[in-house]
Amino acid sequence: MKEISAQEERIMRVLWNLGQGLIRDVLNELEEPKPPYTTIASTVRLLESKGYLTHKVYGNTHMYIPLITQEEYSKGRINHMVSNFFQGSVSNFLSFMVKEKEISPNEIEDLQKFIDEAEKKPKK
Repeated sequence: MKEISAQEERIMRVLWNLGQGLIRDVLNELEEPKPPYTTIASTVRLLESKGYLTHKVYGNTHMYIPLITQEEYSKGRINHMVSNFFQGSVSNFLSFMVKEKEISPNEIEDLQKFIDEAEKKPKK
Protein backbone atom coordinates (compact mmCIF):
# COMPACT_ATOMS: atom_id res chain seq x y z
CA MET A 1 0.00 0.00 0.00
CA LYS A 2 1.48 3.33 -1.05
CA GLU A 3 1.68 5.94 1.67
CA ILE A 4 -0.61 8.93 1.49
CA SER A 5 -0.21 12.47 2.75
CA ALA A 6 -2.24 14.07 5.53
CA GLN A 7 -4.30 15.94 2.91
CA GLU A 8 -4.97 12.71 1.01
CA GLU A 9 -5.96 10.97 4.23
CA ARG A 10 -8.31 13.83 5.09
CA ILE A 11 -10.09 13.38 1.75
CA MET A 12 -10.20 9.59 2.15
CA ARG A 13 -11.88 10.00 5.57
CA VAL A 14 -14.59 12.10 3.94
CA LEU A 15 -15.14 9.54 1.17
CA TRP A 16 -15.18 6.66 3.67
CA ASN A 17 -17.87 8.49 5.62
CA LEU A 18 -19.89 9.28 2.51
CA GLY A 19 -19.31 5.93 0.81
CA GLN A 20 -18.75 7.78 -2.47
CA GLY A 21 -18.85 11.36 -3.59
CA LEU A 22 -18.26 14.14 -6.04
CA ILE A 23 -15.48 16.68 -5.54
CA ARG A 24 -18.07 19.22 -4.34
CA ASP A 25 -19.37 16.66 -1.79
CA VAL A 26 -15.85 16.32 -0.41
CA LEU A 27 -15.46 20.10 -0.35
CA ASN A 28 -18.75 20.50 1.53
CA GLU A 29 -17.69 17.98 4.19
CA LEU A 30 -14.21 19.38 4.87
CA GLU A 31 -13.69 21.63 7.84
CA GLU A 32 -12.26 25.10 7.51
CA PRO A 33 -9.90 26.12 6.14
CA LYS A 34 -11.14 24.41 3.00
CA PRO A 35 -8.65 23.94 0.18
CA PRO A 36 -9.55 25.19 -3.29
CA TYR A 37 -11.70 22.93 -5.50
CA THR A 38 -8.75 22.41 -7.86
CA THR A 39 -6.54 21.20 -5.00
CA ILE A 40 -9.14 18.60 -4.01
CA ALA A 41 -9.48 17.51 -7.65
CA SER A 42 -5.70 17.07 -7.94
CA THR A 43 -5.54 15.19 -4.66
CA VAL A 44 -8.37 12.87 -5.70
CA ARG A 45 -6.54 12.09 -8.97
CA LEU A 46 -3.40 11.26 -6.95
CA LEU A 47 -5.41 8.95 -4.70
CA GLU A 48 -6.80 7.27 -7.77
CA SER A 49 -3.30 6.78 -9.23
CA LYS A 50 -2.19 5.24 -5.90
CA GLY A 51 -5.05 2.74 -6.03
CA TYR A 52 -7.18 4.16 -3.21
CA LEU A 53 -10.06 5.41 -5.37
CA THR A 54 -11.87 4.69 -8.59
CA HIS A 55 -14.54 6.71 -10.35
CA LYS A 56 -17.67 6.41 -12.41
CA VAL A 57 -18.39 8.99 -15.08
CA TYR A 58 -21.82 10.59 -15.34
CA GLY A 59 -21.63 13.07 -18.22
CA ASN A 60 -19.02 15.61 -17.16
CA THR A 61 -19.18 14.52 -13.53
CA HIS A 62 -16.97 11.99 -11.76
CA MET A 63 -18.26 10.04 -8.76
CA TYR A 64 -15.31 8.87 -6.64
CA ILE A 65 -15.50 5.55 -4.79
CA PRO A 66 -13.00 4.17 -2.27
CA LEU A 67 -11.30 0.93 -3.34
CA ILE A 68 -9.89 0.29 0.13
CA THR A 69 -11.88 0.31 3.36
CA GLN A 70 -10.93 2.45 6.31
CA GLU A 71 -10.29 -0.75 8.28
CA GLU A 72 -7.86 -2.06 5.64
CA TYR A 73 -6.07 1.28 5.61
CA SER A 74 -5.87 1.36 9.42
CA LYS A 75 -4.44 -2.18 9.55
CA GLY A 76 -1.80 -1.26 7.01
CA ARG A 77 -0.81 1.91 8.88
CA ILE A 78 -0.59 0.09 12.23
CA ASN A 79 1.47 -2.73 10.70
CA HIS A 80 3.77 -0.14 9.12
CA MET A 81 4.15 1.68 12.44
CA VAL A 82 4.88 -1.52 14.38
CA SER A 83 7.45 -2.62 11.78
CA ASN A 84 9.22 0.73 11.49
CA PHE A 85 9.05 2.15 15.00
CA PHE A 86 8.74 -0.87 17.31
CA GLN A 87 11.12 -3.40 15.71
CA GLY A 88 8.13 -5.41 14.49
CA SER A 89 7.12 -6.18 18.07
CA VAL A 90 3.47 -5.87 19.03
CA SER A 91 4.60 -6.15 22.64
CA ASN A 92 6.83 -3.06 22.25
CA PHE A 93 3.95 -1.22 20.60
CA LEU A 94 1.45 -2.09 23.34
CA SER A 95 3.98 -1.28 26.04
CA PHE A 96 4.49 2.14 24.49
CA MET A 97 0.75 2.73 24.28
CA VAL A 98 0.20 1.75 27.92
CA LYS A 99 3.06 3.95 29.15
CA GLU A 100 2.49 6.99 26.93
CA LYS A 101 -1.30 7.11 26.59
CA GLU A 102 -3.51 7.66 29.56
CA ILE A 103 -5.41 4.39 29.45
CA SER A 104 -8.49 4.11 31.59
CA PRO A 105 -9.16 1.09 33.81
CA ASN A 106 -11.99 0.15 31.42
CA GLU A 107 -9.61 0.17 28.45
CA ILE A 108 -7.12 -1.98 30.37
CA GLU A 109 -9.93 -4.41 31.16
CA ASP A 110 -10.91 -4.50 27.48
CA LEU A 111 -7.30 -5.17 26.48
CA GLN A 112 -7.11 -8.01 28.96
CA LYS A 113 -10.26 -9.52 27.46
CA PHE A 114 -8.67 -9.36 23.98
CA ILE A 115 -5.55 -11.07 25.32
CA ASP A 116 -7.60 -13.74 27.07
CA GLU A 117 -9.58 -14.40 23.87
CA ALA A 118 -6.38 -14.60 21.81
CA GLU A 119 -4.93 -17.15 24.24
CA LYS A 120 -8.03 -19.36 23.82
CA LYS A 121 -7.75 -19.48 20.02
CA PRO A 122 -5.96 -22.50 18.56
CA LYS A 123 -2.47 -21.74 17.27
CA LYS A 124 -1.94 -21.85 13.50
